[in-house]
Amino acid sequence: MLNIGEKAPEFTLKDKNGTEVSLSDFKGKRVVVYFYPKDNTSGCTKQACAFAGLYSEFKNKNVEVIGISKDSVASHQKFAEKQNLPFILLSDPELIAIKAYDVWQEKKMCGKVSMGVVRTTFIVDEQGNIEKIMPKVKPDTNASEILAML
Repeated sequence: MLNIGEKAPEFTLKDKNGTEVSLSDFKGKRVVVYFYPKDNTSGCTKQACAFAGLYSEFKNKNVEVIGISKDSVASHQKFAEKQNLPFILLSDPELIAIKAYDVWQEKKMCGKVSMGVVRTTFIVDEQGNIEKIMPKVKPDTNASEILAML
């Protein structure tokens, strides 16, 4: 379980172009790191499009947005192109960041229990510490809620 004020777990993952991106690349900037279950599903598409629609406002505040799921690099590339997503999407098929941020949890759907990514958003401050944790966020309002806090 991560707590506010703790150092955010470092990660290095591949983006939609196969380029490695590390959290430490953004030292000196605030970073919104949001974990989502799956590319091209309705909730995840709503959430990504909401971040895309407000991305210029995040950039104006010197805030980077990073979306992470266990989907492949190729899946992220198609998702980003289809939805015109301007921010970073990182692929975590080995669940490195997903487990480090404790978002790989038991989920119940239609009476069936399985493991999966629980939609969670973190704000990491300029020093790399966790500033805010938002568990089980609503896909359509998550981006605007964060922007209002910043």
